[in-house]
Amino acid sequence: MGLTKIELIGFKSFADKEVIEFEKGVTAIVGPNGCGKSNVSDAVRWVIGETSAKQMRGSSMKDVIFNGTETRKSQSFCEVSLFFDNKERQFPNLNFDEVIFTRKLYASGESCYFINREKAKLRDIINNFHDVGISKDGYSIIGQGKVSDIMSSKPEDRRAIFEEAVGIAKSKKEKNDAQKSLEKSRAGIREHGIRVSEIEKRVAPLAAAASKTQEHDKLAAELKKHDINTYIISYEGASGKRDAINQKIAVIDQELGELTTAQNENQAKYNQYSAEINNIDGEIAS
Repeated sequence: MGLTKIELIGFKSFADKEVIEFEKGVTAIVGPNGCGKSNVSDAVRWVIGETSAKQMRGSSMKDVIFNGTETRKSQSFCEVSLFFDNKERQFPNLNFDEVIFTRKLYASGESCYFINREKAKLRDIINNFHDVGISKDGYSIIGQGKVSDIMSSKPEDRRAIFEEAVGIAKSKKEKNDAQKSLEKSRAGIREHGIRVSEIEKRVAPLAAAASKTQEHDKLAAELKKHDINTYIISYEGASGKRDAINQKIAVIDQELGELTTAQNENQAKYNQYSAEINNIDGEIAS
């Protein structure tokens, strides 16, 4: 795997865009104390997934953004890109001759990750580096005092170094993640088992209640059926009574018509007789 160059914008002491190219062989960056040599290794560690501000030698992650000087304004973001030669497909999941991993951080705290300028997730970047045996917790990047720590470490700690070097750290991490998922699943199964036991205790009373409910529904259906039949019978009986009453009303209406006709005739005769009486009374008065 070949790191060909690093591109830094606004990262720590690199206010302007800075490109550091790496030729074949060994590349050394030299300079006096405080000139920013360690910032280069910090930039590499930052891109491959470092999330601890302490490891970045700051109190918060926003401290990696250029903070300004007396003559320069502070930056609103920082960005670091690592360029790798991938012609031999050292990154097996990335089918590109050149692979670019980029991390960008804004002063607001929003962080973005890119693979070949396409937006990605931090886990995608971490997994791709694990494929080639590199991680932020590994020994691909060794800072000041790290060598002495390795030499004085316990055998089990040195074993972790060799595991990282031969590239099985990713497998161990996947195994640990799988074990955690398995334990979480077991805990879920135990919790569901407790719930099942509680439900089983409530099954018998619920079954009895369900039986009573079914019986109630059956009786309610029968009652509804009888109510409908009673209504139909009552309706048919009322319909017969209604017809009889309507016949009586028709007879009465007919009799009433005849009586009204007779009344009108009698009223006419009454008016005639009244007129005759008035005429006779006039003659008598004369």
